[in-house]
Amino acid sequence: MIELSPRARRRGISAIFFFYGLSYASWTARIPTIQQSLHLTDAALGGVLFGMPVGSFITLPFSGWLVAKVGSRKVVITAAFLYCCMLACIGFSQSVVQLVLSLFFFGSFGNMLNISINTQAIGVEALYKKRILSSFHGVWSLAGLAGASAGGYVLGRGIDSGPHLLGVALFAAFTMLVSLPYLLHEDINRDAKRPVFVKPDKRLLVLGVIAFCSMMCQGAMFDWTGIYFKKVLLANKSLIGLGLTAFTISMAITRFVADRLTHKIGLRKMLLFSGLLPALGLVLAVAMPNIITATVGFMLVGVGVSPVLPLLFSAAGKSTKMSPGMAIAAVSTLGFVGLLIGPPLIGFIAGVSSLKTSFLILAGLGLFVSFFAAKVEEGDKTGFIVHSP
Repeated sequence: MIELSPRARRRGISAIFFFYGLSYASWTARIPTIQQSLHLTDAALGGVLFGMPVGSFITLPFSGWLVAKVGSRKVVITAAFLYCCMLACIGFSQSVVQLVLSLFFFGSFGNMLNISINTQAIGVEALYKKRILSSFHGVWSLAGLAGASAGGYVLGRGIDSGPHLLGVALFAAFTMLVSLPYLLHEDINRDAKRPVFVKPDKRLLVLGVIAFCSMMCQGAMFDWTGIYFKKVLLANKSLIGLGLTAFTISMAITRFVADRLTHKIGLRKMLLFSGLLPALGLVLAVAMPNIITATVGFMLVGVGVSPVLPLLFSAAGKSTKMSPGMAIAAVSTLGFVGLLIGPPLIGFIAGVSSLKTSFLILAGLGLFVSFFAAKVEEGDKTGFIVHSP
């Protein structure tokens, strides 16, 4: 067996992160055409789209357990190919039932892939002996931008959802085949004899709370920045997407420098800034409601939230209490809950008050991130220490 260098493994696993992000963005680009082809109202579409997060959430504990039992390599291979199959199924869905089922399993296999490929990335991080996980997530973000751009192009050419998503699925499957030799055969801190369900310790709970607050803010940004530009700033149609674009690009760029910056200033300070910057950006967008300040504000939010999840995964994956897969799943669960409830909660608050008030509440969540980050320090073998409140 040829021994591969850490750099080679990093490139191979980065390729899987790329096709993962490309596949997800390609699906989201086809939502309007799928809605039209199935004659779905906005309310019906909202119900259909709920199938994917339900599938993801249900499989969170199982994904961590499966990685702990059989290893992340086998789960990556299985989940990746099934994820590609479900992407093609979404494109060729001819009824609401088919679409809901396809989205449910797309979310399920996507979650398995998420937990397992991040476990692989943590193993490569251990080979490097320094944090590099954010760069993998940066590749995912760039792939998302590429997928959205490619989706816009094929939409303009009038290509149907089926052929488009099938083409992406085949490309993703080919990428997976090429990347297989670069996957690690063994996970760090893996013990197949550990109990299936282990109560997370205080360290993981604190990381989970940070994930919850940050992901709630991130989810709300994806869904409400365009509405803020349209209804509060009264922006022209050509500028409505400016805030989301600024937020997305700043997230992608920051993830490529976050590891190096964290190495210099430490995990605790990095998480402190990751809470303060979104708070500052949202206050700026609300206090000075115009196109320029709001765009700058949403860029600050993107810079702040972008490194949080990879940093938390990296810290959780070094836990000696749980296997990496189970630890990542534990943190992901709380983060995913925040991602799910963030957008509707902001809508509810905006309905009874205003969208500006909603954004100020999100700013408060950023301060909560900083508060809990103050309890996190690097130092022990897990990569972090949590002080008692």
